[in-house]
Amino acid sequence: MVCLALSMGCAPALAAEQLLVQFGPIQQTVAIADLERFAKTGEVPSSLSLYAPLLTSEVRQALSSRLQLEPNVGDKLVEDLLHSSAGERFLNTLQAAIPHTATPEIKAALSQAALRPEGMSLLGVFQSFSSKVVTIDATSAIAMVSQMNLPAWQSQTLSAVMDRELTVATKPLNLPFDPTQTGPYWVWKQSLTLRDYERDRTIPLDLYWSRHTQGPLVVISHGFGADRRFLGYLAHHLASYGLTVVALEHPASNVTWLTSASLDRPNNILPASEFVDRPKDVSFVLDRLSRLDRFSDMLRDKFNTKQVALIGHSLGGYTALALAGAPLSLKSLRQFCDDPNPMTFSPADLLQCNAADLPNDVVKLKDERIVEAIVLNPIIGRLFNEASLAQVTIPLLMLAATEDAITPAVSQQFLPFTKLKHKKLLLTAIGASHLSVGDPTNLNRALTQSIFVRERPDQQTEALRELLKGLSLAFVQQMTPQASRYASFLTPSYAQSFSTADLKLRLNSDLPPNFSNWLKMAALPMEQFVSTTLTRRSTEQSCDRSLDCLWNPLPLVMFILPGGLPLAAKQFLKLNKRRRRKSR
Repeated sequence: MVCLALSMGCAPALAAEQLLVQFGPIQQTVAIADLERFAKTGEVPSSLSLYAPLLTSEVRQALSSRLQLEPNVGDKLVEDLLHSSAGERFLNTLQAAIPHTATPEIKAALSQAALRPEGMSLLGVFQSFSSKVVTIDATSAIAMVSQMNLPAWQSQTLSAVMDRELTVATKPLNLPFDPTQTGPYWVWKQSLTLRDYERDRTIPLDLYWSRHTQGPLVVISHGFGADRRFLGYLAHHLASYGLTVVALEHPASNVTWLTSASLDRPNNILPASEFVDRPKDVSFVLDRLSRLDRFSDMLRDKFNTKQVALIGHSLGGYTALALAGAPLSLKSLRQFCDDPNPMTFSPADLLQCNAADLPNDVVKLKDERIVEAIVLNPIIGRLFNEASLAQVTIPLLMLAATEDAITPAVSQQFLPFTKLKHKKLLLTAIGASHLSVGDPTNLNRALTQSIFVRERPDQQTEALRELLKGLSLAFVQQMTPQASRYASFLTPSYAQSFSTADLKLRLNSDLPPNFSNWLKMAALPMEQFVSTTLTRRSTEQSCDRSLDCLWNPLPLVMFILPGGLPLAAKQFLKLNKRRRRKSR
């Protein structure tokens, strides 16, 4: 019933009374009233007793969860979805799962569900169809659910391989000091706001510095929907060792932008221009700080803008790579985003596809002042191809988390890491999720309870943040005369020493051959399998009348459940109109 419930979530079902669920030759009628009863009380009606072992608390929460949309704009969001290229793919997958329902009926049901004052829910979508019985092709629906967060599933299923292949024989640690402890200097913090009149952007900053300034300037770029405080603990820690840190906020991709009540703005939820403006924000800030460094009485000689270490999380990781010299690969990105067949999309894929609307003559974004970069859960995917990543010639430290459903490790980090040609380190957090590195005081704790995002409680991820403090400090110090003093903290043994029962932490400069082979086997073939499955309609495949037709697809879906499908759907609903490309 897990797959049944989620297939109904992706494929709106019953009008007012019943679903006719087809598993090959097997058919089962399910009353929507029984689903409502289960969602409200947790009791399994006798009509659903066949599926009782699969009716978990997670399924109950999925059925009762609501996406809060303002009634006066909900139908506009759906309209934007349905007129976008992403919406076209979405409708293709829905029609595969609802074989006997016309496209206008699906559109009408989505629009009606979005208008409900109590919010848009799975059951609300079911109730919005006009016919009393709606047929669900469960095989196609299962494949659709699987492919929607397949990248996250791939990363999670490789966890055991990662643990085995990335572990090294540890050596006794004889460390000169503990770099995770707060440094010797008192830290000052000040907030500023810079105005870029040429680009009409206001950029807030948090500055962290001490009386004894040394080393490169550290700049922090947050992820999509976050703010400059996301890595506040790390900024303070680095500053306590004499490094000046600047955490900036990107105005068209921060939390204020994401939660803005104004839906009449002409731009997308993530404007294509933001993929250019984010790197330009950093370059603009460096230009302004170089003036403060020369002329400010209080901040003179605090900003070494000639040597900059850039730390970026998620979309901030993209920002760092663009500034490090990786040009956008728009041709391959458009091929991925505009393929007419249903494809594998994670939330990171949905976000990066907004960049496909950029003009071909994108200006060069590289900033020579960036001398090293730390990219945490970066969005890379199809934004950069092998030739792009080969142009990154500065030292790079990358973090990949195996339970990251937003930027899945295989497609967004591991495969791109293999394309980097110069000095690089990969920190793998086996068991961590997308926001595990974030400052716990800056995160919504409700995310740890969500079945859609699956963020771990901060007490389970504390070891990763502690390690990140030591690694980041040691990595930045490689640009200073103290490089040799900090070299012992950039070793596999040091990283592994932070491992806990919840998190296994590994540091590698290269991926072992066996693991690289696993990556090749796990990535594209599975995506192709799911895409092929999706394109099948309810035309019967050869299948006997045994229960194999019913249960064979279930393990795949069970692995997918912890992923971010509803989050991806929310991103779909917020996507604005993209022009349709007839050909490329």
